[in-house]
Amino acid sequence: MNEKRPALGFATRAEAAANELRRRILTGEYVDGYQLRQDALATDLGISRIPLREALVQLESEGLVKILPHKGAVVSELSAEDITELFELRALLEPVLLRKSIPKLTVQDFAKLEAILQEYSDVLHASQPGRWGELNTELHHLLLSRADQPRTSAFVASLLQQTDRYTRMQLSLSEAARDVAESEHAELVALCRKGDARAAASLLKRHIEHAGEELNAFLRERRQGR
Repeated sequence: MNEKRPALGFATRAEAAANELRRRILTGEYVDGYQLRQDALATDLGISRIPLREALVQLESEGLVKILPHKGAVVSELSAEDITELFELRALLEPVLLRKSIPKLTVQDFAKLEAILQEYSDVLHASQPGRWGELNTELHHLLLSRADQPRTSAFVASLLQQTDRYTRMQLSLSEAARDVAESEHAELVALCRKGDARAAASLLKRHIEHAGEELNAFLRERRQGR
């Protein structure tokens, strides 16, 4: 019993530090390229460097921070041009694959999709951003998995990986953004289960475009506020 308490305390301190640093980055308090000096941050947050390093690793996995050799941690640069291009490509290609995939999705696929939706809902409401991007990617991958177009599928898989950091950020912007994502994913799976490929593809296109638009609006507001 005594061995578990420090681990829990460490995890709590690391998570609290990650949450605070994420807030500072997303609000623009820490701008692109800002160097996150560990000694100063540890003092500021009232923690040791060990949970702070864990928090920085977590933020690196979300794409908000880069940990560079001989320089340490810096805030990642966010590119409106990258967001526009990546989300436009996804909005173009994913609906095509979805139309081809829907007729071949199996009972087992839908069971997995429902499990992903449930876990997605749990982590959204528990504010566990480390899993948001992963579960979003898993859901999209599975929905598109029966398209039998390996080259396009491989390209879309790369796009999903590249937009993972942006997905996590978009979901971090507000509770409303998380509610919309949860609702649209559930509706998307329901349409696929009904076999309504046209409506599902249309919803998926709007879903991806909306995420890109929200992110670009956020970047514009943040830059205007500097």
